[in-house]
Amino acid sequence: MKPKLGNSSKPRKFQSYSILETLPPLAKKWAESLPWEERRYVLSLCHLLCGSTPDLQAEFLDEYTADGLVARMLEDRDTQHQVQKYLFRFYLKTELNQAVLKSYVRQFFIHSSQDLREQPHDYLESALRLVISTEEKNSLFNYILGFELLKMIFQMSWAQQERLSILQKSPTSFIKNYIKPIQKAHKLNGIVVPKYERIFFEKHDYYVQIPDLSEKRSIELVMNTFTTNTVSDFGFSMIRHPQSLTFDYEYIYQPEQESIFTQDLEVINI
Repeated sequence: MKPKLGNSSKPRKFQSYSILETLPPLAKKWAESLPWEERRYVLSLCHLLCGSTPDLQAEFLDEYTADGLVARMLEDRDTQHQVQKYLFRFYLKTELNQAVLKSYVRQFFIHSSQDLREQPHDYLESALRLVISTEEKNSLFNYILGFELLKMIFQMSWAQQERLSILQKSPTSFIKNYIKPIQKAHKLNGIVVPKYERIFFEKHDYYVQIPDLSEKRSIELVMNTFTTNTVSDFGFSMIRHPQSLTFDYEYIYQPEQESIFTQDLEVINI
């Protein structure tokens, strides 16, 4: 027995209208008011976006939305000043001006596209939330703070990283989540090459070596080592709890002594 056409068409009609119901009221009103010619343009754009690779989606969304996102971020002076204050606290010289914010918007889209290469629909969904929601822009500030801090740690020697870890309330967790991945990336990319790693008195040369990293290389390493969520969560933890990362510049960057090693080297070994 053939199903009735009326019954089979109802779910589709309900589903199409339920999508419009999820839009903000002004967007829903705009979409419903479009004449047929302009609706065709919207549908064509939707088709192209959904059929594109994450990299192409990232490029389009960056070009199409960057200026608007940056303008909204600059309007949020309280969050901007709060993040800038934290950057200065960690002796980081990055200034959150329009050019820096715009470069971070582009980087955020590219980083997200790398994370979700196997799930492009999730990337597009997260990118649209970022564009539509006034609250989601804070995730960009979290991302910027977390990224700048991870770049800083990437540029430390292993001895400096250990001293930073010792200062934390939970050194073991900090080492597992941040230091080990960074040191692994150092080794895989030939930035710090351990020699006689298990022999205590042979540790000094590579252990105190300052990584020779350009700004571009540091950015690539952070993006390849950590996901956007990890970076954003790291920044958010700082904003939520200002003392979540204990930092003592003089202690961490003290001059190295030839015959003195920290006592907890085995904790950091990978």
